[in-house]
Amino acid sequence: MSTWHEKLLGGFKRTSDRLVGNLAGLGGARLDDATLDDIEEALIASDLGPQTAGQIRERLAEGSFERNMEELGIRLVVAEEVEKTLAKVAIPLEVTAFPRPQVMLVIGVNGSGKTTTIAKLAHLLMEQDYGVMLAAGDTFRAAAIGQLRTWADRVGVPIVTGKEGGDAAGIVFEAVKQATATGIDVLIVDTAGRLQNKRELMDELAKIRRVLGRLNPASPHDVVLVLDATTGQNALNQIEVFKDVAGVTGLVMTKLDGTARGGVLVAAAEKYGLPIHAIGVGEGMTDLRPFDANEVSRIIAGVEGARK
Repeated sequence: MSTWHEKLLGGFKRTSDRLVGNLAGLGGARLDDATLDDIEEALIASDLGPQTAGQIRERLAEGSFERNMEELGIRLVVAEEVEKTLAKVAIPLEVTAFPRPQVMLVIGVNGSGKTTTIAKLAHLLMEQDYGVMLAAGDTFRAAAIGQLRTWADRVGVPIVTGKEGGDAAGIVFEAVKQATATGIDVLIVDTAGRLQNKRELMDELAKIRRVLGRLNPASPHDVVLVLDATTGQNALNQIEVFKDVAGVTGLVMTKLDGTARGGVLVAAAEKYGLPIHAIGVGEGMTDLRPFDANEVSRIIAGVEGARK
């Protein structure tokens, strides 16, 4: 069975290969302005984001302007600067709500892996000995209710559901009552993923928030946006929309193993500074985990195993 580190190495391989490929041939030359410009462009092309790319350029200019630097040396600087960006946002979910339950709204566009991520989050919390319940708040699609019920059975957690087209806020209200009565620690609420009609989605989320607020003014405690890393720049656009519509408090980035666009993890951290609670690098139930900024940075930069 692969360790989490091995899964990260495999999951970020395409991202690392892309960055290493983009930087190929730029080491060993004198780091003059033209070479530094090429390096900065190569980093932006690797989805690291303009701010982080600019910081790396400045570091290289400060320390090595008069001497040659091999590609490994450049990539070690990349790893250090990427770590600075990721360290600020690598914040695992914490269950601190009192009274219980801690209510977590999970949002994201259809196809982002939202339903599967809810199951993996439930499993992760259960590993920490928390009692978890799910609520099928995406009543817009019958398939979403059925999928969530299947995952709840697989993970072994209770679920509160309603009918397709039913009142999502009513289901959430019932779920909070049940969770409170049975001593559940965390209630994870699935929500509708349609962005085609932002007003409708906003109204529904506002209604859920009002209902939760009547039960506990601190609720919802978390609003977690699930992002599909394979969509690259579009993932950043989704943060922009959802943070305004839904008041996002944190992110989960999925499907990092299926893309060469894993640098978008860094770009999201740079641009929005929202906590990134966990990353997904596989299909298995244990393939969603909090991440270590140093480890991920070194893997992305292609220096894992090289001297620090």
